[in-house]
Amino acid sequence: MSSNSIQVSVGVILRDDKVLLAKRPEGVDLGGLWEFPGGKQEQGESSMDTLQREFEEELGLAIHNARPFIKLNYNYTDKFVVLNVWLIKEWSGMPSGKEGQVVKWVELSKLEELEFPPANQMLVKAIQLPPLYLISPGPLGDNDKFLSGIEECVEAGARLLQLRCNEEIFHKNPELVTEVLNVCESNNARLLLNSSPALAVAFRVHGVHLNSARLLQLNERPLDNNFLISASCHNQTELLHATRIGADFVVLSPVNKTPSHPDAIPLGWEKFSRMSKSANIPIYALGGMQPEHLDMAWDYGAQGVAMLSGVWASERPAEIIRACLK
Repeated sequence: MSSNSIQVSVGVILRDDKVLLAKRPEGVDLGGLWEFPGGKQEQGESSMDTLQREFEEELGLAIHNARPFIKLNYNYTDKFVVLNVWLIKEWSGMPSGKEGQVVKWVELSKLEELEFPPANQMLVKAIQLPPLYLISPGPLGDNDKFLSGIEECVEAGARLLQLRCNEEIFHKNPELVTEVLNVCESNNARLLLNSSPALAVAFRVHGVHLNSARLLQLNERPLDNNFLISASCHNQTELLHATRIGADFVVLSPVNKTPSHPDAIPLGWEKFSRMSKSANIPIYALGGMQPEHLDMAWDYGAQGVAMLSGVWASERPAEIIRACLK
């Protein structure tokens, strides 16, 4: 890290699928670009102190409840910026540009149309991701039961779904993918296939999930920004490689012991936290996750939790989804 590093506290306020943004005044550094409100941390301040001061001075808002969201680093030519991003859950006041800046609520779906400082780009992706990444196994021969379970979970609130099947199933039963995609699109959820990127394009799903072997075979992002790219990581090498090729997010596993990989040595939360701090990318914790682990995952720097057996081993998968999102 450069000795010229600057600590910045940034706040994300969400309301009705919109986020509060401010526009940098013309004539200043990065003028005219949109940004998430916040500012530089002064000597003797904590990150939360900075956030509260900046929101009061710039927007006239008082922050009552916030949690750490993500930490991002960006190396400009003349400075190294560390963004300490907070998700603000409770606040009071009416936002207004106290310093003459334009302030407005912007729909999450419209963020890609705006221009942000480079250090904000990954944050734009992170706030569009939900706290739960649901991983679904294959149908195991009963397509109707499988589709019913998918529909229940998506209707219960799952908004990001990975369909993890043997790729042969995708080829032999393409109708299955189409039906799952229809369920997702009817509920504003996004579907990723655990497959080759080409197959994800062929099925016109929302993205691809790369297993670690596929990830390490790539030297660049395999699909354009119209698709989501996620990847499975188990060590520092895979995590940094996913960041280098421009993946949108990853799952890091196993955090805890899991019945699907009983011989795998769990990372534990402390190691998970150390590894996540080294990568400028949203990371989901995977391995033995239950709804009660979500707060812990946030505390240790995760975007949220990824769940497989924790959902599908339950007799009531939809209730697990609701409990997690609650």
